[in-house]
Amino acid sequence: MYIVMVATECAPVAQAGGLGDVVFGLSREVELRGHAVEIILPKYDCMRYDHIWGLRVTMADLWVPWYSGAVHCSVWFGYVHGRKCFFIEPHSQDHFFNRASYYGFPDEYMRWAFFSKAALEFLLRTNKRPDVIHCHDWHTALVPVLLYEIYQHAGMHDQRVCYTVHNFRHQGIAGENILWATGLCRPQYYFHPYRMRDDFNHAAVNLTKGAILYSNFITTVSPQHAWEARHTDQGFGLGHSLSVHQGKFGGVLNGVDYEIWNPEIERLIPHRYSVNSLERKYANKEALRDRFWLRKDYKPIIAYVGRLDVQKGIDLIRHALFYSLANGAQFVLLGPSSEHGVHEHFWQLKHHLNDHPDCHLEIGFSEDLAHLIYAGADMVIVPSLFEPCGLTPMIAQKYGTVPIVRAIGGLLNSVVDRDYSDKPAEERNGYVFHQADHSGIESALRRAIGLWYRYPEEFRRLMVNGMRYDFSWSRPGMDYINIYNYLRHK
Repeated sequence: MYIVMVATECAPVAQAGGLGDVVFGLSREVELRGHAVEIILPKYDCMRYDHIWGLRVTMADLWVPWYSGAVHCSVWFGYVHGRKCFFIEPHSQDHFFNRASYYGFPDEYMRWAFFSKAALEFLLRTNKRPDVIHCHDWHTALVPVLLYEIYQHAGMHDQRVCYTVHNFRHQGIAGENILWATGLCRPQYYFHPYRMRDDFNHAAVNLTKGAILYSNFITTVSPQHAWEARHTDQGFGLGHSLSVHQGKFGGVLNGVDYEIWNPEIERLIPHRYSVNSLERKYANKEALRDRFWLRKDYKPIIAYVGRLDVQKGIDLIRHALFYSLANGAQFVLLGPSSEHGVHEHFWQLKHHLNDHPDCHLEIGFSEDLAHLIYAGADMVIVPSLFEPCGLTPMIAQKYGTVPIVRAIGGLLNSVVDRDYSDKPAEERNGYVFHQADHSGIESALRRAIGLWYRYPEEFRRLMVNGMRYDFSWSRPGMDYINIYNYLRHK
């Protein structure tokens, strides 16, 4: 099969979150299974160009229809750690991708509408006819709409679309001008309630709703979140549309790239180890204490690694920090925040706890530190209010770090509670709490810290159980290949 990924991120060349990891990891897995994969990305000025090999112009004159005219683009080609990537560079006064940042601008909808249009125009003009176009999140939600309303009539009538929603919270709510810009026009047609009209703002189109209608198959990033999106408020208003199209909607749990996150082979931790040499993990624990100037004492280290925003359960993270310190544990935190107020709050907290011998807060993100924390911590908390997939506990388990998670989204597909699950003992790998309140996370922390102190061999067994799980891209890669095959013959 021939697959084309259309996305705004691909690790490590252009990445702001987990989307980049998914695009790279899934593309590599599909390629390893014998299929051809190409990735279409914007050519940002802030990309990691040191991760691109052989970058060169492959198409100097791509003219993308835009409003009543056209925008001149160049298309570049290069290899990103073996992945074949095309980068679209528009020569426009709008400077769509030359802004020193990936996201966060007032004209976001126009930027990504243009990118979606340009990706399809590139495929059309170069006679590339993939079996499946796989697009990701609201940024590329116009791809299936444009394909079936415009480009199938221009020669792309055999292409099928798989659309993956990584976060239903962000849907792409745009005005009528996006229709005129992309050549869709006919606002009365697209503003029909069963097409793209937003269910809450009748003066706007919902790009994700449109992608649900026009795509041949829709996925989200875990089976549990697929259920939640249809039946709870986790669909953020799209539950009805997903239920109408439930026959082409499902959840596939993301994978972890074990070429990067693997204590047996990586170079970013001082001491490599495996399930058969677990004692070496404790040398990393000492290295983590040295790095953060923590007291060397017989205590567990509890960690939080991830963004600091409302979705992640800010109040529960803060409460877990103080509960851990009050109950014989050390606490480390690594995470950036772009939300006003949250960033300031955690900086104040950092200054307040600056001299505490059992605590360190690192406001920001460092890949080196993330690897060291996973390798050196005993437990990691993920108290999210909603979590479509949640790579943190899957990564942590590879490092023998026991996850403590809230029972939401993909976290339920990767963590099995030690005490209250009906699954066999060897499948239990962490702690799960249900209520998004202080008593909920306290109950899980109490059980985890208690086991660490009173029954160290049982805690070690929990670590080993987690390390033996396979959260690689092998299974989800096969799931997506099955979806692609289904679409190809549809």
